[in-house]
Amino acid sequence: METSQESTAAVEVFKALGDPVRWSIIAQIAAVDELACADLEQTLPVSKPTISYHTKILQQAGLISVRKEGRNYFYALRRETLREIQDELWRVAPAPRPVGDSGIDYEVPAARHRAERPAAAAQARSARRDRLAARRVAGDEDVVVLTW
Repeated sequence: METSQESTAAVEVFKALGDPVRWSIIAQIAAVDELACADLEQTLPVSKPTISYHTKILQQAGLISVRKEGRNYFYALRRETLREIQDELWRVAPAPRPVGDSGIDYEVPAARHRAERPAAAAQARSARRDRLAARRVAGDEDVVVLTW
């Protein structure tokens, strides 16, 4: 089996995300556009040098970008890296993906097995049927393209 550059990058990203502290850092940065290092110091139960170590690993994996302003560091999530990793996962385990007018909908939650949440699944299907029926009455047609 050949190892592509993309799969090597994916491995590095997963290694970086495999630590609970780094996962917490990513989650905090994802909630905002940019996060100051001082905010991480207040929310993480680790020292400043440890935060620096973890952010360096995240930066080397391509998950965050770092901006320095004076003595302060600011971190931003590189969402395109996460999308590339998501695409790599889809290549490994392809499944139908909803595509809308603006391309692949990355915000769609992963499908769950019916047995896990039968009431929620039935309610979601019913709501979808109601929305489709309302569109048909209004004369609108909605087309969903699934890609593999």
